Amino acid sequence: MRGLCYFFLSILTQVNSKTLGVTGFVGHNVTLPCSYDSQTHGVLSFCWGQGKVPRSKCSNTILSSQDGEVSLRQSSRYQLLGSVADGDVSLTILHAEQSDAGVYGCRVEIPGWFNDYKVNIHLDMEEGGLFWPEPVEQPVTVDYILQTEAQDMLTTSSLIGTEAGDMMETHTTQFKAFLGAGNISRMAAILFFTVIIILVFIFRRTLLFRKKHQQPKTSPPENIYETIPVHH
Repeated sequence: MRGLCYFFLSILTQVNSKTLGVTGFVGHNVTLPCSYDSQTHGVLSFCWGQGKVPRSKCSNTILSSQDGEVSLRQSSRYQLLGSVADGDVSLTILHAEQSDAGVYGCRVEIPGWFNDYKVNIHLDMEEGGLFWPEPVEQPVTVDYILQTEAQDMLTTSSLIGTEAGDMMETHTTQFKAFLGAGNISRMAAILFFTVIIILVFIFRRTLLFRKKHQQPKTSPPENIYETIPVHH
């Protein structure tokens, strides 16, 4: 059963999350990719943060958008140069600096349970001259992907545990509400009548058993005919 749960969580993590590595050069613009299918879902809210994508929202949010409109921008160097209406919510850092290196997280809020699309990007910054090519997305190693997915699985498992705890608390509250004074009285009355019915049934069976064994035993009928001698 535990193996099946981990298998389900791994599929869920692979579908809704992605891990990338990007290399940028100091003084150049660097783009952190993140996109979704806007034709299926329409224009959705999203956010960018410094740090891995947490259970909800973004860590240390640096840019967020609600229904296609930017609602927060921590710095003018953070720009959305792609077509947001087409689902391209990639973050471009203008004139990137060495201090921009680190982990960035993108979350697209897709309606439904555990449907949010998440991208974790590790940005490495390198010194580069004016004629260095623009930075490109770099692949990450298999070991790194497996380690990251394992951490995401633990995060998803913790989230499911939290949801289960909330559901249990809700059911507990409903049960306490059910155990009000009126309900307790009705339950006590039902229990009382049930006990009475059981006792009457037991008493009746006992009485029938005693009557059956107290009936007098009948002796075989005596021969009322006497032997009459026959005279010849």
